[in-house]
Formats: sequence, structure tokens, C-alpha cells
Amino acid sequence: MSHVEPDEEDRAATVPDLELLREVSRRVLWLSAAIVDAANRGRPGDGTKVGGHQASSASMVDVMVALWFHQLTALDRVSVKPHASPVLHAVNYLLGDLDAAYLPTLRAKGGLQSYPSRSKDPDPVDFSTGSVGIGATATLWAAIAHRYLRSRFADAPPAGRFISLLGDAELDEGAIWEAVADPQVASLGELLWVVDLNRQSLDRVVPDIQIQRLQAMFDAAGWQVVTLKWGRLISALFQRPGGDLLRERLESMPNEEYQRMLRVDSSEVAERIMGDDGPPELQTLLQSLPTPHLAAAVRDLGGHDLGLLVDTFESIDDHRPTVVFAYTVKGRGLPTEGHPNNHSVLLNEAQMRALADATGADLEDPWAPFPEGSPAAALAVRRQRELARRPVGLTGELDVPDSLGRPYRKDVSTQTALGRLLADLVRDAPGLATRVVTCSPDVASSTNLGGWINKTGVWSVTERRDWFADDAQRILRWSESLSGQHIELGIAEVNLVGLLGELGATWSRWGERLIPIATLYDPFLNRALEPWSFGLYAGGQSILVGTPSGVTLSPEGGAHQSVTTPSIGIEQPGCTAWEPAFAQDLEWCFLHAMKQVGVPGGTSAYFRLSTRPVDPTLARVPEDDLMRERRRRQAVGGGYRITAHAPADEDVVLVGAGAVMPEVLAAARTLEEQGVVAGVVCLTSADLVFRSFQQRGSRGTGEGSGILDLLLPPAYPAPVVTVVDGHPHTLAFLGGARGDRIRCLGVSQFGQSSDLADAYALHGIDAFSIVEAALDLLGR
Repeated sequence: MSHVEPDEEDRAATVPDLELLREVSRRVLWLSAAIVDAANRGRPGDGTKVGGHQASSASMVDVMVALWFHQLTALDRVSVKPHASPVLHAVNYLLGDLDAAYLPTLRAKGGLQSYPSRSKDPDPVDFSTGSVGIGATATLWAAIAHRYLRSRFADAPPAGRFISLLGDAELDEGAIWEAVADPQVASLGELLWVVDLNRQSLDRVVPDIQIQRLQAMFDAAGWQVVTLKWGRLISALFQRPGGDLLRERLESMPNEEYQRMLRVDSSEVAERIMGDDGPPELQTLLQSLPTPHLAAAVRDLGGHDLGLLVDTFESIDDHRPTVVFAYTVKGRGLPTEGHPNNHSVLLNEAQMRALADATGADLEDPWAPFPEGSPAAALAVRRQRELARRPVGLTGELDVPDSLGRPYRKDVSTQTALGRLLADLVRDAPGLATRVVTCSPDVASSTNLGGWINKTGVWSVTERRDWFADDAQRILRWSESLSGQHIELGIAEVNLVGLLGELGATWSRWGERLIPIATLYDPFLNRALEPWSFGLYAGGQSILVGTPSGVTLSPEGGAHQSVTTPSIGIEQPGCTAWEPAFAQDLEWCFLHAMKQVGVPGGTSAYFRLSTRPVDPTLARVPEDDLMRERRRRQAVGGGYRITAHAPADEDVVLVGAGAVMPEVLAAARTLEEQGVVAGVVCLTSADLVFRSFQQRGSRGTGEGSGILDLLLPPAYPAPVVTVVDGHPHTLAFLGGARGDRIRCLGVSQFGQSSDLADAYALHGIDAFSIVEAALDLLGR
């Protein structure tokens, strides 16, 4: 881990002025509340709620001020909890990294996003958050991605700490614990999580946060656990006579009772603490304290003590990951402080004026910066300079060939073809191969990554001895080191796509292009769907391979047969979905997809592959170089026509994708024997063909924009039968291409264990069912 260290003569300047930090904290509190207020009271509306989270922001203000105005370096990266986005924007504004014109634009078109967004916010945002738990774990995967970069490329830029600021309710998310439990994480000393422990969720005061259980879970995973429960003001009271009783009373008090105490008049606080039978020593202590002092002391939690926060962040052991549980008050400093229903409550005008008075702000001039020449202004200028980052350069041009020229003569599955392609890259395109990193959730061998792993090795955070190196019978050489190019995770698809997203963001974070490729069993794509989608939203570019897919994996039974994934691929923004049938198509399309990854304006890809061996000659790939190139361009455009019939002569068109193409072609031959001319269209990407369908008649242009007219020429309508090993509605849009009558065949029921022929017949995607559908459309 690398940090920016100040020069020795500048160290004195870094000693925090706590009163100055408190002044900054008051201004950040005001701005974060005013940003939400302007979006609601200050903006003409149409009756739709704008919303925002003033209380959730308030509890995080002091933690973020301690970081941005003292602790962070330019090399650090921070993920901010979703509901604290106004605090992030307030901090960026005070540091000069956000124009004041944006402050009233929260949740407006072209303005500040509802939750921090790397790609859509106008100010610096390190990690997109908003999907609870996923933004928090992103720092973990970013730390691994950066370590991978530094181990592979000596000139990769350094990094500092990877920090997550997360709400305590996020710890309910399973994604958190899947990530924490990964064995590699215990070595990530650059990882710091700060939990905003305000003990309130969206609807209520949490009855029992079970902090001991959470502490034990992190500790068991190898993390350093730090708990900041009380600030120094009240801790001093604990040292006085009767202070041990005060501490015991407060720490045994249920969360609800504590929160209620924050809502009463300060004159009632001592009585609330005493309860019905408080001991005399406690009463003596309470009576000795001025009422304002006691009211302030009971609010003095560790997450609001700026001096304690600064000291804690500076003293963290950087040899293992650290979690800091920072006790806070939800709504700290607001009129809604501690209210059980303050999560989405908005301050009214009178309350905003009261807050302005308390923080030294002005509701009529809410965006006033620090006075010029003031210590606060000088601090902001200095911190902006210290946090300024060097512009990110980009990896030079990477030569990605259109084809590797491998001949495909024997029956081979697309899954096997992918394994061979990756292994061939090391020899045929070594420059490209160095930028490829693969990962999988304990299914590397069963998804055919063995050849690649044998050539490139397995990457690990630390070097590990290979105890099977002398085993002559070993086929897969599982040698773990810092020089490997495959990262293996446990059986946790959420972790897989989390890492994939961050590996796919290194080009924009540090200017180092990677081409991350992840393999998982296709039916388990649904497990990872939300974090995968969120990673794409956050700007990660990668290739996800789902294999094996569909009922084609017949003996495995219904639990391993994916049905909805073809349409998921079509519907996923920021990604192109592919389902090639033949090995040659897979090679062309995969290399094409690799060109799009890790570049400005690039896109991710999802490949749905199969373990079914398919005869490559069925594709009828032209031998002539020019016609072969034409076929390649059609394949990467979304599809091609296999049969040589003129469209004008066709009675029916059979359209297939993926592993069912042998059945489609067999059906065409049977129809020909019955005197029916059947054209055959092989789709490599229903996604691109659908885009072509959408672009018809529009002024826009895009990838695959003309392919549909080539596949289904408008001048020659004919009935269409579509076939896919997935839900039949995947290709139903083709009925609108020319207004043809259409029959869509596919899988709409759960499968069962069987052989391939029985599986296809059971779901009506066998050759006989295709023939029958075609004849039905023709009235034969």
C-alpha cells in the first residue's frame, strides 16, 4: 500500500485544528441539508416526490469532514453510502471541485444524482453507490484489482487506502458477508470500512444492533475491529466519581430509550438517566453538571468526535483490513435529531432557518463559501491542492486481431472453443494476452479455463507454495503467485461480478487497460444479476461468460438449466449479448468483444455458451478470403444466412441461435424433402439484431444497424419460425420485422434430467417440432 506522505517541514501544518474542523463540519451540515431543501421546497414540482436524506447525511458529516479535510491523500479512493450523497457534494463544493450552480440540482436532469455516480455526477465520485451493500464492497474488489495491476505492470500508478463509508443497515445485506469472507481479503491492509452506526433504519429505531455479533464476524474474518462508541467529552465524565455508573446506565439503555432521550428538553435529561431507581452516586454526578453540558455529553458519540476520528484514522494497522464502528446520532445537529421517523423527513422553512442560525449560515444565501482569507477558506484551498489527482493516461493501442486463423474441423462446443481461444492468445497474440485476466467462482476447470491457467498461472494476493508441483498425474497446474492471470474466488457469484466490475474499471481509475473475463454457470447468472448490472452502471467494462446454458445441459436437471438468460442479455444496458452456435463464430465474436473492453466509450459483453459439440461444417463458412471476411462481419454484426436460397424463393424462414442450430438445419433438410424451401438464419447476437430492429426508420445509427434487412429482407416476406434454448419470447420481436406470421419455439417450463433428445422434444425445440411449426404456418 502506498500513501502520499507530507514533507517533514510540512508535518506541523497537518496537525488538526479541531475548532477549525468543527467550523467546516457546521458548514457541511448546513450545505447537505440545504441541497435537499432546494430540491424540494425550492423547486417547482409536478407533484412527484423529489426526496433526499437530510438525517442520514447529518450522521455522516463529521466522519467525512475528518477524512476530506484532514486525513485523505490524493491516492485514496472512497465509497460514500448512498444516502450521504449531499454530504459528498457539499464537501466537493467547499473544496472547489463543484460549481455552486449544481447545488440546487439534486435529482434534477443534468444535475446531482440521487446517489453518488462515477459516470453521471458532475463532481469527483470514486465509486457509484445506491444498490445497498454493493457500493460498499466495491472498495474491496478495487483493492484487489489494483494489487493485480501492480503485480503485473511495474509502472502502474500507486494507490492509497480504499475506504467504504457505509450505513449500519447495509450490514444486513448478504453481499457484504460474501465479500468479507473471501480468503484473500484478510491480506488487504489498505482496506478501511467505516460503519455509520446510527442504529436507525428506514422505518424504525433498530431494537438490537447486536454489535458484538458484528464485531465477532469481522474479527473471525481477520479484520482489525475498532469501535468508537463515546467521544472524549463524555469519556471524561466516565472518569469522575459515579462515572462508571453513568456509563453502565447509558450502555444498558435500549436504543429506543436512548433515542427518546435525545428528543426531550435538556432539563429532562438527568431525570431520564436516573430512571426510577438510579443510585445516589449517579445522581450526585448528574446534579454537578450544568444542564447544557449534560445534554451535549449524552450526544457525544465517537462518530461525532472529530479529534477521536482523526486520531483513529491515523493509527490504523495497515497490515490487515480494518472496520471502524462509529456510533452516531441520525440527524445529528438537525431539529429531527434522533426522531424514529426522520429517515426521509424534510425540514420545513422554520426548521431550516433555525439550522441556519445554529450553523452560521443564511437561508437567503445558502451557498455562500467560506469568507475569503478566513482560516476555513485557506484549509479548503490547501486540501484541494493535496487531494488533486494527476490526469489519468490510457494504455497505448492494443492489437486485437479479427481472427486467429485456427481451423475448426472436428465437432467442438463453444465452451471448449473459448478455452482453446484463450490458450492460443498466449502464443498468437501475446500483447493482448498480457492484458487478459480471468476469474471464476470455483468453476475454472469445468468452464474450460484449464489450458489458459496452465499457461498463465493463478494470481494470488501472496505467493503460495504449490504442493502438487511434483505430481505427474496432475492435469491442471494450480500454481498460485503474484504473476498469474487467473483469479479464483469461492462459490459466490456476487463476489465474482463485483471483482469483474472493478477489474473492468482500471482503465479509467489508473489508466491501465485490462480485459477481464469471468466464467460462471449460466443458470447462476440470476444470482449475480443485480451486482453485475450495477457494475456496468458504474462504468466497469468486462466479458461475462455463462456456460453451460439451457436445457442442452440435459442430464444436470432443471436446477442447472437456464431459461431467462437470453432475454436478460438483450435487456441489459451497457452490454452486448452473444450466443454463437459454432466455434468459428465464437472466435470472431469474442475477439470483436475484446476490442470494446477497457476503452473510452467501450461496452461489456455477455456470452451464453454450451457444452454441446457441434459440427463446424454446418456453418458453411466460405473458403474464399473475401467471402469469409464478409461472413465474419455479418457474424459480429449479429447473424448471417446459412442457406444459399434467394430470399424470393423461400416459403418459410427458420431462425435459430446457439446450440439448437443442428436441429434448425435438420428441420430445413426435412422441409426440403417435403418440397418446402426453408431459409436458415443463424443469429450470433439477438441483442444486436434487436437494436437493428429498433433503429429501423430512425435517424440514429449504431452497431448492427443494417443487419436485420440482410437477414429478413423487407421485400420478401415469409412465415418465420424462431428457435432458442431459452424463453421463446427472446426472438418474438422478429415477427414485427416484416409483419410475418411467426411461431416462437423455446423453453418456458422448468426442465428435468434426461438425455439431449428427450430434453429437446420435451420442450418442443427438436427438429420435428420445428418442422411441425413451419408446416402449421404454411397451412400444410
